[in-house]
Amino acid sequence: MPDTPIPAQEQADRFARAREAQSVALLEDYVEMIGDLHTELGEARVADIAERMGVAQPTATKAVARLKREGLATSRPYRGVFLTEQGAALADRVRDRHRTVVAFLVAVGVPEEVAEMDAEGIEHHVSEHTLAAFETYLAKG
Repeated sequence: MPDTPIPAQEQADRFARAREAQSVALLEDYVEMIGDLHTELGEARVADIAERMGVAQPTATKAVARLKREGLATSRPYRGVFLTEQGAALADRVRDRHRTVVAFLVAVGVPEEVAEMDAEGIEHHVSEHTLAAFETYLAKG
């Protein structure tokens, strides 16, 4: 039985949702990194953000500008980048999701190093329903 073709608009909508999800994932990565740098170094400079994210400084500068437009970060000349209350809350949620995904993957037998790498992608795309199931599974263990 051949696969039924997907209508063009439905296919376009799926790809648009995937691109949006990827855009949100990148935003979440930057917010999480800024929070981590503040915890570790007491500040988050664009140069440090770029180095940790593995991108050029202009790329990190553009990402920070987007965070500022979204109300997730602020910056001051010669003082670095700071998360707003909303940005800090997002960073905490992303970090918690990451920890839950890693813990679940390790609990089902994935080596910790691999779980850490895999969680980087999964954490941005896991639904709240699935995350709750992971947490329930971990609570039983």
